[in-house]
Amino acid sequence: MFLFPFTDLSLLSQRCLCNMDPQNLTRVSEFVLLGLSEDPELQSFLFGLFLSMYLLAVLGNLLIILAVSSDLHLHTPMYFFLSNLSLADIGFTSVTIPKMLMDIDTHHRIISYGDCLIQLSFFVFFGCMDNLLLGVMAYDRFVAICHPLHYPIIMNPNLCGLMVLVSFFLSLLDSQLYCLMVSQLIFCTEVEIPHFFCDPSQLLNLFCSIATTKKILVYIIVPILVGVPVSAILFSYTRIFSSILRVPSSSGKYKAFSTCSSHLSVVCLFYGTAIGVHLSSAVSPSLRGGAAATVMYSVVTPMLNPFIYSLRNRDIKKALQRLLSRPA
Repeated sequence: MFLFPFTDLSLLSQRCLCNMDPQNLTRVSEFVLLGLSEDPELQSFLFGLFLSMYLLAVLGNLLIILAVSSDLHLHTPMYFFLSNLSLADIGFTSVTIPKMLMDIDTHHRIISYGDCLIQLSFFVFFGCMDNLLLGVMAYDRFVAICHPLHYPIIMNPNLCGLMVLVSFFLSLLDSQLYCLMVSQLIFCTEVEIPHFFCDPSQLLNLFCSIATTKKILVYIIVPILVGVPVSAILFSYTRIFSSILRVPSSSGKYKAFSTCSSHLSVVCLFYGTAIGVHLSSAVSPSLRGGAAATVMYSVVTPMLNPFIYSLRNRDIKKALQRLLSRPA
């Protein structure tokens, strides 16, 4: 997933925003978030739009978590991973949107250096967690379809818990490495971020020294943490489609494909929007336009994930119906 949200390679070729005169370089105490638009007439519209999307994302993912935890029929590896993905999606949107809403409401677009690092850390953590969980879920579907008789043995509770814990600690390690490296960088005296949050790719474009740090972030850390989940997804679905094609009956093919259709839809939505963002940023030099495009994977995708699973999955539908029909 994440050669995309964390680092835009095209930014490294752009002209640096800093003045390279050494006397103008110092440790900054705050950043200015330019947001999506400075048009006063659009602020009320943006506030209402993003508040609605944030509430839908949080409530939708909370319903998925409650449905999975309250229904014994959903106490399986697939839904265990889904509830963790929903939890990561809640965190992913909560890191950026509340701050944006507060900035619009108060007309105060300043974020302190420390708060920026905290926001960066959590954004990278939840984004990486999303990425790794999608890879884990792809492997789960591979075992379910290609090795159905051994599925309960392979995907046992211990392995499922271990996979989530490994994803958690790898995401934590990644976020702390980002923070550690960014905290060692020297920015301009006055720094403006053409975004509504401390986007990692924008921060990389705000300093013009320590090229080695850039290379470590762009060419070592990101490819490793992106390559492993993406490779798992590609490998799993290659084997899945190969197994489905060998099923003799059309009904059998449909049944096999339906078990992974929701996850495949989420993967396509997430990676599709992320790829679209970076293709648009490569074509258009507008940094503000890139910020608007980032909304797709950072807000829209987490908001749509619960709808994809609830609309395309009968078990989730039934669990949600039972959950919502319970007497208060």
